[in-house]
Amino acid sequence: MSAPLLSLRDVHKVFGDGDTATVAANGVDLDIHPGEIVGLVGESGSGKSTIANIVLGLVRPDAGTVTFDGVRLSDHLARNERAFRRQVQAVFQQPLLALDQRRRIGWSIAEPLVIHRIGTAEERRSRVVELLRAVGLSPDLADRLPRELSGGQLQRVNIARALTLEPRLLVCDEAVSALDVSVQAQVLDLFLEMQDRLGIAMLFISHNMAVVRHISDSVVVMYHGDVVESGPTDQVCDAPASPYARQLIGSWLEPVVDTLPESHE
Repeated sequence: MSAPLLSLRDVHKVFGDGDTATVAANGVDLDIHPGEIVGLVGESGSGKSTIANIVLGLVRPDAGTVTFDGVRLSDHLARNERAFRRQVQAVFQQPLLALDQRRRIGWSIAEPLVIHRIGTAEERRSRVVELLRAVGLSPDLADRLPRELSGGQLQRVNIARALTLEPRLLVCDEAVSALDVSVQAQVLDLFLEMQDRLGIAMLFISHNMAVVRHISDSVVVMYHGDVVESGPTDQVCDAPASPYARQLIGSWLEPVVDTLPESHE
């Protein structure tokens, strides 16, 4: 197997002090290889979003190392943060809140190109059309405002925006949890299509084990800042070793599994 694109080793993060301290990451190890989807699963407060923010360079760990493409994340941010931002993009939970409500959809998708000074105005317009079509939306939506689109359409717009700079890694933090179940299935299909067609690696964060099982190649299970289990998706879901992973699977997997697309494996 190739070297990891992203690697976390013994990562620690504590918020607060004394009796009010919250351990968000307690010696977390995690690897994502090129083109791989790694599911990070756990309940609210398990530390998943803290790991997402550490990977994105928005939160600095207290200890441990984070490397991207073999280089420490701290060095990426110090030497050329703009170049790092081009390679790592995010899709968050609330699609409407992620977009400027005063700006039209085409502007929102093209904004990363403007920030990074890529292309002419005409080339950017062409890229917007290309991306809208890539995520299954009509190019006519470029002239709409966010409030005029459905939740599923808005999340597709956010995915298009995240793909604008052709990143190597997507960090998806509860990217489908705010959507109806039927729309979740469509967006999951879209993520899998993007992985297959573009070879993008993903850190896919969710509290829902059913979603994680259907989209991920491997799974990392967190509980109160600790990694309690990790391994290939089928192995973890079919024969979980930790009581907490068994609880997650028993609570969330069966009720919704029939509504989700077939596994990509």
